[in-house]
Amino acid sequence: MANTHLIATVDFCRYHDVEYTFINSLHEAGLVQITVVNETPYIAETELQKLERMIHLHHDLEINIAGIEAITHLLDRVEQMQENLRGLKNRLRLYEED
Repeated sequence: MANTHLIATVDFCRYHDVEYTFINSLHEAGLVQITVVNETPYIAETELQKLERMIHLHHDLEINIAGIEAITHLLDRVEQMQENLRGLKNRLRLYEED
């Protein structure tokens, strides 16, 4: 992964006004991936949207790490089900066109 696609966690925390311990707790729960380069922790650019959603859940809705973990799991399941439904609809269209 190129360093241009990584954001230093210190910069991210400062910009979003969150403690590094919160980001680390999300990482320990397996919700966010942190990459360490030269002893400096970074967040991948692809993780930003997901991480910002978790910060919103925590700050605005006062949901703890366990709650964020449950919500994230449920949202992932809904997304998988939507993908399966799209695939089934596409397969069904093949039979309807005959």
